[in-house]
Amino acid sequence: MIVEQIYTGCLAHGAYYIESEGEAAVIDPLREVAPYLQRAERHGAKIKYVFETHFHADFVSGHVDLARKTGGGIVFGPSAQPAFDAITATDGQVFNVGRLTVTVLHTPGHTLESCCYLLKDETGKAIGLFSGDTLFIGDVGRTDLAQKAAHMTTEELAGMLYESLQNKIMPLPDDVVVYPGHGAGSACGKKMSNEITDTLGHQKVVNYALRPALTKTAFVKEVTAGLVQPPAYFPQNVMLNKEGYDSIDMVLERGLQALAPAAFKAAALETDALVLDTRSPQAFAHGFIAASVNIGLDGAFAPWAGALLANIQQPILVVADEGREEEVITRLARVGCDNVAGYLNGGFEAWERAHMHVGHIPCVTAGQLADIMQHQSINLLDVRKKNEFESEHIAGAENVPLDFINEETSVLDRNKAYYVHCGSGYRSVIFISILLSRGFANLINITGGFKALKDSGRFAITDFVCPVSFL
Repeated sequence: MIVEQIYTGCLAHGAYYIESEGEAAVIDPLREVAPYLQRAERHGAKIKYVFETHFHADFVSGHVDLARKTGGGIVFGPSAQPAFDAITATDGQVFNVGRLTVTVLHTPGHTLESCCYLLKDETGKAIGLFSGDTLFIGDVGRTDLAQKAAHMTTEELAGMLYESLQNKIMPLPDDVVVYPGHGAGSACGKKMSNEITDTLGHQKVVNYALRPALTKTAFVKEVTAGLVQPPAYFPQNVMLNKEGYDSIDMVLERGLQALAPAAFKAAALETDALVLDTRSPQAFAHGFIAASVNIGLDGAFAPWAGALLANIQQPILVVADEGREEEVITRLARVGCDNVAGYLNGGFEAWERAHMHVGHIPCVTAGQLADIMQHQSINLLDVRKKNEFESEHIAGAENVPLDFINEETSVLDRNKAYYVHCGSGYRSVIFISILLSRGFANLINITGGFKALKDSGRFAITDFVCPVSFL
């Protein structure tokens, strides 16, 4: 028996590979299916089922491609109505994988079709619960994402989730291992732990949503507190997961077109494509193509791309460190950004060698900013999440979260200069690059972000308040 968690930090996502007696199943796979195919091939196993816990909002699953390449059946929970061939399982239905069994537990609340999969060994002992977004480590799934599809309120869905947890999850043995769909950093829950597995018994002790004496009324109040507007790309990803999508092979073939600087510039003008620079924020600040947007690949790249692109189907031209172009295209596809039309051959260095126009972002250190503030008043922008800002911030700073840059930048004056910081420097450069692409000019990045400002000891900081939510 093999039970393997395949965790992807960028999306804070857990996929799972199960195998027994030459048969395998994959639960909630990512868009690129090669890792699952390779595992099965190494062990001489055949992928029999692709289990989906629900229609995901935060990423595009690999279920369609994986089923097409293996002949395995796609399994959804009750009430799911996908536009492709799939098994819509009934509550309690049992599937055999070698000498193991997988039982469907319908657990609506996060979405109406949400389900968990209970894994039992050959003796019938329950050993693992693949809980999707119903139950996380330290948290449960948010209940505000499926309101429109369910024709229900957030509170009504939260009440449904309470019943699912009480009736389907809490009665399970304490030694069952919980394998969740996400960990800390995902926008699908608000208070997730950094741990990515745990026993159900321990979760009954430490998870606020599983307290034995918790009433339904109190549960609904706690679960719905601290929710913020979900990322704009979530509904589009749900639709792709429900209706299907282009094969990842086609997406890569379209995107892996190497363009010389002149051809790259022409393509940007002719197609009105977004030029997406995926180098580090430090490299981007030092020099970039005019009107390009920076989202560094070595960060929460895919979720930020999905959240910040007004239309995930917009054509994209990529600037990347040489050798990482395929990685960029693959990670964009994970959130449904499928229309990469090519990349800059030779990277940004080729652009410079061609003597093309280059922009720069002025930067100051915490010490330099403190010196400036001794002689003049400034406009200080904190682009961290609202909960981070409310927890503690530099006195006098204004909060304009990067998350909502497409809605909230109307409060800014194009004629003013702004000093911009986030937590460490990743998000502030994204924020500045987007505003520069929209015609802003006087934006200065604070190197090292809030951490550097706080560590310098030269700024007044508000008293710390423990956040209700990490969204």
